[in-house]
Amino acid sequence: MTVTRRDFLYLAGTGVAAIATPPSAIAQSYPARPVRVIVPFAPGGIDVIMRLLAPKLSERLGQQFIVENVAGGGASIGSVQAAHAPPDGYTILFTAPAFVIFPALHDKVPYRPLEDFHPVTEVATASMVLLVNPSVKATTVKQLVARIKVNPRQYSFASAGVGTPPHLTGELFRQSLNLLDLVHVPYQSGGEAVGSVIAGHTPMCFAAAAPAVAQVKAGKLRALAVAANKRLTALPDVPTMAEAGYAGIEGELWCGMLVPAKTPKDVITRLHTEVVRVIGEPEIRERMTANGYTPVGNTPDEFGQQISAELKKWDKVVRVAHIKA
Repeated sequence: MTVTRRDFLYLAGTGVAAIATPPSAIAQSYPARPVRVIVPFAPGGIDVIMRLLAPKLSERLGQQFIVENVAGGGASIGSVQAAHAPPDGYTILFTAPAFVIFPALHDKVPYRPLEDFHPVTEVATASMVLLVNPSVKATTVKQLVARIKVNPRQYSFASAGVGTPPHLTGELFRQSLNLLDLVHVPYQSGGEAVGSVIAGHTPMCFAAAAPAVAQVKAGKLRALAVAANKRLTALPDVPTMAEAGYAGIEGELWCGMLVPAKTPKDVITRLHTEVVRVIGEPEIRERMTANGYTPVGNTPDEFGQQISAELKKWDKVVRVAHIKA
């Protein structure tokens, strides 16, 4: 078939021109409509942090960022919805450690953390603290470990439930220090677990710092160590697990953004840039801190490496402990 000059110019002005549109043009026009942010948990959790960011992102980018809680299935239902969404930047998954723990707990996983998603950034993190009832005769982690070893099966640790980050951090503590007689007592929430230690029903627990700090300052709990790589501003005298002599026992409660795989790189870059700018605003940082979180805003590659490392880390902990959901 012969293509005339007129036909060529027509094609160049329609489909061919669309194919030749540079990727940067996509980023410049993004977003052109509202953006859906899926939080795969019930309201009142990490969605609090996303709801701090959403109005600022809407203001900066000129389109609404709509936060939607899609709870259920150990956070898998919302994750699957995000994985199956078109990879165009208009669906974001805002998730937490359950995203990397779920594959370790289940034989069949409906999403692939590394293959189905592209990381944008870790938004914030909340440290966990090793807490004991004040009646426990231990003021350091070493003293606690010694008491557990000489009193087999007399010590237990409470958690927010089977497979939760506090539970797996406790298991990491148990396995790393060969405390095989330390018994796990699961509760329905972190609040119940902390309450159990305050009441003396269980002598110890790992729990998020935010709800525990006030109890520590009131003398109802004793904090022995922070399960993170740096101390807490709210508890400056409490050492990290590494400083206490037990490096590698860490289990932070993070929250971060991912988008479906194959989302254009320019869109990811623009989204990352704007999110990090919002995280850096003094008002946002202050409000995150008030909710017990430390702002992060790392690169997509750094967040991806973290996800990969935690998938391996928690898979090993779950397999050794034979934990099932």
